[in-house]
Formats: sequence, C-alpha cells, structure tokens
Amino acid sequence: MATMYEATATAWGGRDGRVSSSDDRVDLNLSIPAGMGGDDGPGTNPEQLFAAGYAACFHSALKAVARSRKLDVSESAVSVTVAVTGGLAEGIDLAVTIEAHLPGLDPEAAQSLLDTAHQTCPYSRATRGNVQSQLRLVTDED
Repeated sequence: MATMYEATATAWGGRDGRVSSSDDRVDLNLSIPAGMGGDDGPGTNPEQLFAAGYAACFHSALKAVARSRKLDVSESAVSVTVAVTGGLAEGIDLAVTIEAHLPGLDPEAAQSLLDTAHQTCPYSRATRGNVQSQLRLVTDED
C-alpha cells in the first residue's frame, strides 16, 4: 500500500520527560498523573495525546460518512476518553470510550453514523481487538 502520510515523534525521559515531532509542531513536556504514582505536574501525558489524536481522527471519519449519506453534522463533536486499566501484576491495558454528540439527527441515524465511523476510522481499525472500546451517543438530555 502507498503511504499517504507519516508522522515521527521522539520522547526523552519517558512519561516524565518531553516529546517532540520531527517538524517541531509538537513540543510538549510530559508529567505522570497522580493516579499513576506521579507528581501530577503541568505536562501532558501519552493518554491525553492519544485521546486527542483519536478524537480528531474519529470525528473526521464521522464527517466523511455523514457526507456520503448527505447528513448535516456541522454542529457535531466527538470526545474520546482513554483509561489506563489493570496493574503491573496482571498487565496494563488501555480502554477507550468514544462519545459523539450529533445534534439534529434522529437517534437511529446518529447511532448508524457512529457505528460506521467506528468501522472506518484508522484509530478504531488499529486498536480493534486490542483495546476495549465503547461507543456512546450523547444527547442534549445528557
């Protein structure tokens, strides 16, 4: 397959260091969250970065599916929550919750859009079978 795009990032110091992309568009300090035994410093962490990338990618997939179905999702939003689960003894894993707010769409059409986007999003495809994931349609009542 032809490569459409590549991104390279380098980390120094692991979870308590710094990460930078090869083009310097990303240059961030990292801190370990208190829940993982860290000092909860001012830096970001790998899970926040993964959640941000996944949310943006999933939202793009959702918009592409909506376009193909001629549905208006211009007011939509996607949030991704990444949880670190388990422990050192049993192994540490990730779990993902994808929440989509699709105002103006009836719930059935919105859920179908969400399910199809989950089948086509590159992050969802890459993590399928490896990362526990949950899809949730958020309504105005939530």
